[in-house]
Amino acid sequence: MMDSGIAKRYALALFQLAKENQLLNQIEEELRTVKEVVIYNTDLQAVLKSPKLSIAQKKDIVKAAFSSANAYVINTLMILIDRHREEFIVDVVDQYIQMSNDEKGIADAIVYSVRPLKEEEREALSTVFAAKVGKKSLHIENIVDSNLLGGIKLRIGNRIFDGSLKGKLDRLEKQLLG
Repeated sequence: MMDSGIAKRYALALFQLAKENQLLNQIEEELRTVKEVVIYNTDLQAVLKSPKLSIAQKKDIVKAAFSSANAYVINTLMILIDRHREEFIVDVVDQYIQMSNDEKGIADAIVYSVRPLKEEEREALSTVFAAKVGKKSLHIENIVDSNLLGGIKLRIGNRIFDGSLKGKLDRLEKQLLG
């Protein structure tokens, strides 16, 4: 994160508008899409960074790219472009998601497993580990990692729960050598 203070201010303004208008979930989903597009679309990154394009041209391109998004999302993006803060778009989204999750008692979790998790497994993990970190539930992102050999590795914020076979073997190796 570049300057979390700047991103936090924009995210807080958007969060307050969303909360007042009972649009927390809708705006969060739209922002997740915005983040994905900004991260993975190299053409859009080039447009946002280009000094050759005017602010009006950048705004037109972004409006067209996210035409179906809520007006609050579009307006936030327009303000960021107006103030030459395009590089903070992803940080603003991350800050908003964090605020929204805190409001709803949800934590983001990354689960590494040797195969894609079934919905029942996701729910079970959410129930068990949400209680361990004092949240109501978890928003799980599943990453398939064949290097684990078996089991799962779960990351919530800066906490890691390693129940993978590879992790157990590594710990056993340390015990035997130490």
